[in-house]
Amino acid sequence: ARILEIARSCAPGDLLICLLTGGASALTPAPAAGLCLADIQGTTNLLLQCGATIREVNAVRKHLSVFGGGRLSAAANGADVLGIIVSDVVGDALDVIASGPTSPDLSTFAECLEILGRFHLLSEVPAAARRHLESGAAGLTGETPKPGDELFSRVCNVLAATNRQALEAAAARAQALGMESRILTDSLTGEARDVARALVAEARRVAAAPASGGRRVCLLAGGETTVTLTGNGLGGRNQEMALAAALELEDMPAVSCMFAGTDGTDGPTGAAGGFADAGSVARMGGREAACAFLRNNDSNAALARGGDLFVTGPTRTNVMDLAILVVETPGDGRGA
Repeated sequence: ARILEIARSCAPGDLLICLLTGGASALTPAPAAGLCLADIQGTTNLLLQCGATIREVNAVRKHLSVFGGGRLSAAANGADVLGIIVSDVVGDALDVIASGPTSPDLSTFAECLEILGRFHLLSEVPAAARRHLESGAAGLTGETPKPGDELFSRVCNVLAATNRQALEAAAARAQALGMESRILTDSLTGEARDVARALVAEARRVAAAPASGGRRVCLLAGGETTVTLTGNGLGGRNQEMALAAALELEDMPAVSCMFAGTDGTDGPTGAAGGFADAGSVARMGGREAACAFLRNNDSNAALARGGDLFVTGPTRTNVMDLAILVVETPGDGRGA
């Protein structure tokens, strides 16, 4: 409310500088008329639990708010607006990061209802939230400002930090440590356990390929996966990736992995993520125990048992997640 008050105090000729980072959707919900914080929280939690993408989650959140979807720029009364943005979204989509308070919105009320319907949540979300979205889809509630709106001619958005920059920094550090570094992608998406298995499969291919002198190779990937909850355990997408990777690594002593959120948090836990190597499953109590942990989405307990949690505390910078896989490649016979 205070931020919106500042924006509304502006006039043509003023400059409003907005510093935005991932997490701003949660920090600035600003419920629309007739809604309360619990309506937005309940809707958001349902979407996260069913594996919705961040674009889908934020499309709905911005339509339940008076802050996202370009509405902060609209509140500035004709002032110039500069958005300086840290991206925590795959593809760095400005309308999705922080729910796009200073960016034109590509989503609509009708799309929000379609998203909830596709995940079978229309009867599950708080009634007030559903009624608000239905009112908007019927044209009874004003839409968010769209591309082409004249107000955005006075808005300039600049990306200050991205996942790609984090990957490049990690690659440079790996090279300084004597490794060959390869950035696979900065657009990881999909079910966390499936993505982990695909990354380990790539590491397996690298491990089988001879390299001069048996050099270590550092494989790097970034993005944001999702977890579809089927159990009632505790964890996060990075810890689930570490657990799934561990189950693929029992016969691969040449590969070590780390999966972590750059903000130092992963799900509702105190860990940033986790490690995995050929000994992880044994440290968890064996393959049967590790599989049971995975079925129950209980990656935090599994990694804690094995001593494989990665705990940093808050880093105060969020550019999504990093996957780091170090591979010891075989020599090709031309020297150590």
